[in-house]
Amino acid sequence: MSTLQSLNGSPFLLGFLFNHEQVRNMSRVKRRNTHPGYWLPLKNVQKKDDKISADNLRFVREVIQDKYKNKSPLKGSELQIEKTEWDPKTKRSGVIARNIGRQQMWDKAGNKIVCTVLHVLDNHVIRYIPPEEYVKTSRGAIHFKNKTPLGCLVVGAEATNPEKFTRQYCNLFSEVGLLPKKTLSRFIITPNAALPPCTPITAGHFLVGQAVDVYGKTIDHGFQGVVKRWGFKGGPASHGATKFHRRGGTIGTGRDKARVWPGTKMPGHMGSERRYNRGLMIMRINMKYNVIYVKGTVPGATNSMVRIFDTLLPLRKLKEAPPHPTYFPPEEGTQKEEDIWDSSLHVYGSPSISV
Repeated sequence: MSTLQSLNGSPFLLGFLFNHEQVRNMSRVKRRNTHPGYWLPLKNVQKKDDKISADNLRFVREVIQDKYKNKSPLKGSELQIEKTEWDPKTKRSGVIARNIGRQQMWDKAGNKIVCTVLHVLDNHVIRYIPPEEYVKTSRGAIHFKNKTPLGCLVVGAEATNPEKFTRQYCNLFSEVGLLPKKTLSRFIITPNAALPPCTPITAGHFLVGQAVDVYGKTIDHGFQGVVKRWGFKGGPASHGATKFHRRGGTIGTGRDKARVWPGTKMPGHMGSERRYNRGLMIMRINMKYNVIYVKGTVPGATNSMVRIFDTLLPLRKLKEAPPHPTYFPPEEGTQKEEDIWDSSLHVYGSPSISV
């Protein structure tokens, strides 16, 4: 018996299979989590009822200082890294940055350019997982199903006091010898872009004029109605309208559609979504303060954490070799310029009119 005969001419099922004009705006699957997964190690120290005396607290801090004083991150010139050639298929690591606001800049023609200022915090490599090991993990098995497996680089940012974290979380950094980081992130890389632990990653990892992708979480607006969430016009303000000023109206009735279609625009949770902004151009890099200026806006509010990495857009990918696998200060001691501007920008302090 064929599939159509087994449906017994059901108009609902036939319409569902052959109606190609259906639009799916939303998913019924939960798309956001407001708390970390149960499989992650407990990060924050739980509140304790017993109070520690001043002498014991002083002793604990002395032990922490003795433990970490001789374990500092290695400099780039001291690392033993195998030199590899960069090719267009190379997938490098990204960096973790904090969105510290927006700033206006101008090009040489006088046009205003709004840029987002991203501060690259003290990024260090925590661990490198080879492709043969990462593909065996639960996440790697899903990500590289029927694909060529790649490696995974764990990067941490913004070191802080170990007293604020649990022992399970601090053990993640025991092999590396670094202070615990507030933020951890994974970056999928090719094996030729691998970095050893303790490697610092700075703003020099990118080039001025390069296109990058920025990944972050959007602003959380909470539960909102259809006017703010979807931009509905709403009902009339007067002429007999009662309690219908900001409502959405009907959500589906009728003989053939006596149900609510999946994806119907309705009130609900707005924001707090993981989003990408792709193809943003780097207009300026400050090497002294590790600050990157990107053209346009990025997901998230001010003071939120974002991830920056090379763009995936085919027409904006790198055509020349960037610092590979990352930027290291040269051995002769010469440094890059403190402030690198794009050639199309007007540099502050330079004359704006030439005769």
